[in-house]
Amino acid sequence: MRIVLNIIWGAMLFTLPLVVNASNKQLAKQPNILIFYVDDLGWMDLACQGSKFYETPAIDKLAAEGVRFTQAYTAHPRCVPARYGVMTGKYPARGHVPGKGGLVPEDLTIAEALQAGGYSTFFTGKWHLLFKDKEGNMPEKQGFDVNVAGGAAGSPPTYWYPYRKGESTAAGRKGFKKDEIHGLEDGHEGEYITDRITDETIEFMQQHVKQQPDQPFFAFLSHYGVHTPFEAKPELVKKYQKKLKTMQYDLPEYEKTLTGDTKMRQDFPVYAAMIESIDQSMAKVSKILEELGLADNTIVIFTADNGGLSTRGNTRKLATSNYPLRYGKGWLYEGGIREAFIVKWPGVTPKGQVSEALVTGTDIYPTVLAMAGLPLRPHDHLDGVDVTAAFRGEKFERETPIFWHSPMGRPTSTGDRNSTAVRLGDYKLIDWYDEGIIELYNLKEDIGEQHDLSKKMPKKAEALHQLVIEWRQSVNAVKIDPKNHKWSKKGKQ
Repeated sequence: MRIVLNIIWGAMLFTLPLVVNASNKQLAKQPNILIFYVDDLGWMDLACQGSKFYETPAIDKLAAEGVRFTQAYTAHPRCVPARYGVMTGKYPARGHVPGKGGLVPEDLTIAEALQAGGYSTFFTGKWHLLFKDKEGNMPEKQGFDVNVAGGAAGSPPTYWYPYRKGESTAAGRKGFKKDEIHGLEDGHEGEYITDRITDETIEFMQQHVKQQPDQPFFAFLSHYGVHTPFEAKPELVKKYQKKLKTMQYDLPEYEKTLTGDTKMRQDFPVYAAMIESIDQSMAKVSKILEELGLADNTIVIFTADNGGLSTRGNTRKLATSNYPLRYGKGWLYEGGIREAFIVKWPGVTPKGQVSEALVTGTDIYPTVLAMAGLPLRPHDHLDGVDVTAAFRGEKFERETPIFWHSPMGRPTSTGDRNSTAVRLGDYKLIDWYDEGIIELYNLKEDIGEQHDLSKKMPKKAEALHQLVIEWRQSVNAVKIDPKNHKWSKKGKQ
């Protein structure tokens, strides 16, 4: 018996290192994941997307090394709901965002799922998801090991240190306002926030390699740029002021919308300079990944939260033009929801491929889990779809519709009104439910949404409208009465 036990024990001792080594090898193969998230970036705001005025060589290089999606969407045409969709894998309407809902501790985020899967997690920049309990859903309470500068702020009071206007920057000072940026009190004069949070991301990766070289990381670089206020580095502004003098435009500067104006030209030097700063951030991050030997095992996902600020219902300064898409931030027309989306998955994504696959912000959660080799969590990311096939450059046909619900229109700001939309295949329907109006478009033939087909194709319009009604009921979507601004979870669908 002892001989048998010795043989068995010897076999265990012989095989145990193999098991451990196999586990280490598997861990080493898990990719690092970086999400590079931009605020208010329009679909046409990159050179690789067709801009003639803005210069984005580093982001263009990323597209040349990966897959660029031309039919990618955000989960919502505004900041908070779009971020909710990425973090939870759920349609914002399901969480009553915008409305009376928000990210709550019970929402198991993409960061928590990766953290449970062995990832070190890092967040920096715009969080903007605080709800009710101001501490309960901070990034560090929702799965991020490290949080730098993420809090309530939706935009910086200024892009220049100390990132607040005319006040002390002493660490620990009481009386911070909601829109102030916390955690960057040790900055220096002349520091630009786009550069600062880029440097924080780089420092995280450097420290990670030193301290946890065998552990994969998930980093979420969430830029405040290119959201208002419009502030940029003077030398870059001068560059684009000079370039503007060489530009020729066939379109007028503005055209009338249903409620105000839409910008038709990309001709704002300050905004162009802000975009170049974002591109410089990508260049720095890409360079450090190479220097640290991480580039071949790091997935980079580049996208943004909503369309460019191109429409107004007042006299506000507009940032950009999303043409040929219709309108911009806030609207459920394509200019408000279609987004730049680029993925580089070393050794997997075909280099330089342009994909027409339909993907959206809620898909990021399950897709990232699949890329990391972790089990999906369908009860958490309820509305996200695993689109790794599209990332691999394989044929991907989306079988489910994509929905958007915007119950808090801002007709006197960005000009938009309350609406719900659905896209299924090439067709998209928008339901202006307060007004009893529906519009139907074939986006394959009419990307600018200029030809409403609802009267010509009544059966198609009726079928998609019924999908919208049933979906709103299924997620208990909130509505707001535009007359008295009182919330109603139910009512006329």
